[in-house]
Amino acid sequence: MGVVKVSQSFKTKVTPDRMFKALILDSHNLCPQLMFSSIKSIEYLQGNGDVGSIKQLNFTEASPFRYVKHRIDGLDKEKWTCKFTMIEGDALMDKLEKITYEVKFEPYGYGGCVCKIQSEYHTKENVEIKEEDIEFGKDRAIGMYEVVEAYLLAHPRAYI
Repeated sequence: MGVVKVSQSFKTKVTPDRMFKALILDSHNLCPQLMFSSIKSIEYLQGNGDVGSIKQLNFTEASPFRYVKHRIDGLDKEKWTCKFTMIEGDALMDKLEKITYEVKFEPYGYGGCVCKIQSEYHTKENVEIKEEDIEFGKDRAIGMYEVVEAYLLAHPRAYI
């Protein structure tokens, strides 16, 4: 099994607290509303969002994937960090055992933040992952963050 590590970050004009609440704590409610063309639903199969919880993202027919399951491995509401693992789903493409993520929201400038995402792609034995597969996942993640950012900027009282 090999591990491919990827880091990405982007700056936003939204506070880390609001981004964390919207993207991490309430994503199961907000994301299907904002991204209804690609996300059908997000539901907790186990737990309620704390460490150890498992949630399933169900995608629409417009998405190349049907579903993925995430397990929450770490959550720090004061430091705005979350660790989770994609443990199941067709996004693993029969090439990956799992994908682990560490997401941090750090204050930046006056009232903004930097969203930092560390991903580790754990490949199955004797499998190499292509750069375009990783780029596709990165683009989808950043796209989701940008949609939530736009919503929060348009609704300055949401998630205060």
